[in-house]
Amino acid sequence: MSNPVQELKGPVQASSPNVKARRGVKIATPAALRLPANIFLAIPLAVAVAFGVHLWASKNQPAPETNSYNLFLGALLFLSIAAAAVQPFWSHLRRWMQHMCPIIAAAISLLCLWEVITSGLRWLPMPYFPSPAGVLQSLVDDRALLFDSTWHSLLLLLSGYALGVAVALVTGVCIGWFAPARYWGMPLLKVIGPIPATAWVPLAMVVSPSAMFSAVGLIALAVWFPVTMLTASGISNTRASYLDVARTLGAGPWYLIFRVAIPAAMPNIFIGFFMGLGASFLTLVVAETVGVKSGLGWYVSWAQGWAEYGKVYAALVIMAAFFSTIMTMLFKVRDRVLVWQKGVIKW
Repeated sequence: MSNPVQELKGPVQASSPNVKARRGVKIATPAALRLPANIFLAIPLAVAVAFGVHLWASKNQPAPETNSYNLFLGALLFLSIAAAAVQPFWSHLRRWMQHMCPIIAAAISLLCLWEVITSGLRWLPMPYFPSPAGVLQSLVDDRALLFDSTWHSLLLLLSGYALGVAVALVTGVCIGWFAPARYWGMPLLKVIGPIPATAWVPLAMVVSPSAMFSAVGLIALAVWFPVTMLTASGISNTRASYLDVARTLGAGPWYLIFRVAIPAAMPNIFIGFFMGLGASFLTLVVAETVGVKSGLGWYVSWAQGWAEYGKVYAALVIMAAFFSTIMTMLFKVRDRVLVWQKGVIKW
């Protein structure tokens, strides 16, 4: 006969949280159930506080700046309330808001603090530290020139980054796979690689026939070193067991390189891509200030020369959005290419 105690324990144990977790069933904790009710109100409350702060500080601001900032806060308040109302019927929006609402509310709070210490209490000297309303007005007034500068910066960045990545992948694979290339290439990497690309600006301006070509070359040089180094490291550290199995199955040298070594080195290669992208941002801004007649770096230098610090901060805002968008896109590509790592490492 079966034991009644064991029969009673069976369903209880099967419904326990640990068993459900092992079976892949998501368990909603009380904290998770309380989270949406509080988190969706974070942005409207932050915008309401920002409205109050702006009304208090607007007496020290010109009317156009005040009107533009009021429209911005009003649009943000409307969108946040509309999103909070729609999210129960849209699961993707609800998950996005649960993740992003605290960050957006914190950003709005920082805007409030910025306005308090600039236009409100005047703790920072003008015109070096304009208010958020002044920066927004500069964005509105110079939107055409800022768009043109952003477009030229994007072309320059993509050209230099693509050239640097293409050359770096070839040199990295050769150095990592072929012993003669490693013998001659590693000293070159150790000598030229650590020198910042911006240190080559005077030489690039003399050698290159145009400022555009010199800027592309500097960005490519900044990308070349980290991508080459990490590609070579990933290729040379390919597991010998992978290569032995491929050789046993009849794989040739080119198959070993392109179908075994390079896929195995992709995590290292993407780390090089990210490091090269960060170096390319810095080199782009410096290269645009020394000869290129358009771009965000040129715009910052031009606005600083006229003491238009509102425009300087407006360009910095565009740079932050511009660079973070490109970095996010590279993360998406990395996640798609390295999707096989999901479940193998911490994702």
